Parts: sequence; structure tokens; C-alpha cells
Amino acid sequence: MDFTDTQLRRYARHIVLPEIGGAGQERLNRASVLVIGAGGLGSPLLMYLAAAGVGRLGIVDDDRVELTNLHRQIIHRESALGQSKLESARRTLADINPDTRIELHETRFSAANALDILAGYDLVADGSDNFATRYLANDAAMLSKKPLVSASVLKFEAQIATFRAFDGGGRPCYRCLYPEAPAPGTVPSCAEGGVMGAVVGVAGSLQASEVIKEILDLGESLAGHLLLYDALGTRFRKIRVPADPACPLCGANPTIRDLGHHGA
Repeated sequence: MDFTDTQLRRYARHIVLPEIGGAGQERLNRASVLVIGAGGLGSPLLMYLAAAGVGRLGIVDDDRVELTNLHRQIIHRESALGQSKLESARRTLADINPDTRIELHETRFSAANALDILAGYDLVADGSDNFATRYLANDAAMLSKKPLVSASVLKFEAQIATFRAFDGGGRPCYRCLYPEAPAPGTVPSCAEGGVMGAVVGVAGSLQASEVIKEILDLGESLAGHLLLYDALGTRFRKIRVPADPACPLCGANPTIRDLGHHGA
């Protein structure tokens, strides 16, 4: 593609990087990413992807902006209270980069619609805040053969991972790390346990970085690893995670072949 003068100025700090250059920026401009959730993780994730020039961003969310969101969900403003998170996010992203096409999916991500929604995108990034959606995003991405960049946060800690189990090579999916969801009540939600807003920003920004790396095939993929961040100790820890041969989704004898087990 031929960049306009405005685009050359906008993306100049990317284009000057030998690892990205004009060809890499063109790949970003042609890429499409589905982001599940326009909340704490989705806010910096979406904002950095739009700023980077990702050509098409899909957002799945069915919530409205609440006052309790604003300490961490930086894509929203107080003027958007009570409004759709999707419309609030769209306005912010349009101000950041009008070249990025924003597609809104105002629905709950479910077994009934997950595969259809994912079909239109190159990659999916999960910024959800519950285990049911994380498992669903993992299963849908695996069955669709789409890379998944996932993150979760609680209190002062975060986890980030990329899943490409469909590629083989001993890489795990989310179910390899967590075969079953925790029993109800054993892991508090952010509403129950609290979360430091800036920690969510770190995790969402790391997600954006990993998404860009996946689009550009740049550097070392986080696939096969789990990145842990401890804000109170100012520590990062990267753990290698192998695939589970007995995984019901990506193992040697998979028993999960569709999303019916999610209640579709």
C-alpha cells in the first residue's frame, strides 16, 4: 500500500525501526483483531492497537459504563457514564486513529456466536473478567486456528500468555494450564478482591505488545510460556508451560470437537 503523508508522519517511529519498517506497518494496517471486553484490559489493549495502526478492530461487549469502572478502564470518560461501553470505546479510538475501522459486537460472547464472530478476524485477544469466557475464548480460538493472546489480573498481580496450540510443537492451550475452572467462591472477582488500576494497564499494554508481535511474526512469541507480573515486588517471571498430552481440546485424543460443551 502507499502511505499518505499523514500516515508516514503518524507511523514514523514504527517505520524507522528496522524490525518493522514500511512492510511491517503495512501488515499492521491490513491486520484484524477481535478484542473480547472493553474494560480494564481491553482499554489499553484497544488504544495501543489503534495507535499502532491495526486496520480493523472488533470489540465484543454488552456492558455499560459505571463509575466503578473509571479507575482502570481508561478508554471511558465520566461523560460516558450509563452509556454503552462499545460506543464509548469507539469514540475514544476514533480520536486516537481515524484510520482504524472499529466493528462493534454488542452481545455477550457465547458458544452460540463465538465461532461466527471469530471467523472475520486474524487473531483474538481476551480481556474478559470471568473463567467461563476465558475457556470459551480458548476453545473457539483453537477450533478456529486463530492465535489467542490472553491476560488476567487480580489485586496486584497479572498473568499474560499467548496460545497457538493448533500449530503443534508442544505448545499448550489454556486448558493445558488450567484443566478445570476453580470451584465457585474460591477465586474472588475484581469486585470482591479489588484490583490496582495501573496493574491492569500494564497487563493490557503487554497484551497489545504480544498481539503486534504475533501480527508481525516479530521477536520471540510468548506461546508456550506464562508471564507473571507482581506489582508489589516489581517482579516479572516467565515460566515455560508444555502442552498436556491428555488435554481434551488439543491433546493426542481430543474429546472437545465443538462448542457444545459450553451450552450452545
